[in-house]
Amino acid sequence: MNLAPEVKKKAFLEHGKSEFDSGSAEAQVALFTMKIQHLTEHLKINKKDMVTERSLVIMVGKRRKLLDYLKSKDIQRYRDIIKKLGIRK
Repeated sequence: MNLAPEVKKKAFLEHGKSEFDSGSAEAQVALFTMKIQHLTEHLKINKKDMVTERSLVIMVGKRRKLLDYLKSKDIQRYRDIIKKLGIRK
């Protein structure tokens, strides 16, 4: 699943330091969240798509690892990104 470059730039601008900041943990978490939301909508329609379901589980795990890293490094940045994206643990 690929997102349009404009969508990625918008996510990086909102959650990262600039529109080209694809390396910060916040920007990566935001991108994973957008992809997860897209795949969740896809799975609501296509319930038997097991490959997409597996990809979704892997992506959620990657986002969880990034959030755990962020939590261990800077708890305030972690709380801010959770609040902005509406993610709950």
